[in-house]
Amino acid sequence: MLVKIFIIVMLILIVGSLFSALTFLYKDNGQGERTAKALTLRISLSIVLFLFLMLGFYLGFIPARG
Repeated sequence: MLVKIFIIVMLILIVGSLFSALTFLYKDNGQGERTAKALTLRISLSIVLFLFLMLGFYLGFIPARG
């Protein structure tokens, strides 16, 4: 159950970072660095989530279902 909560929280953070980048893009008219930082954060969170899923599957925290 804790794994599911972690995954949902990470997905919410990823979507939140994406929308904050969109907000910064409109406010800064594409001239600021905040958009790039927000998108970098989104990519970093996505990579962490992907690695967590791969490690969780490998270690058996996330069972394979067929």
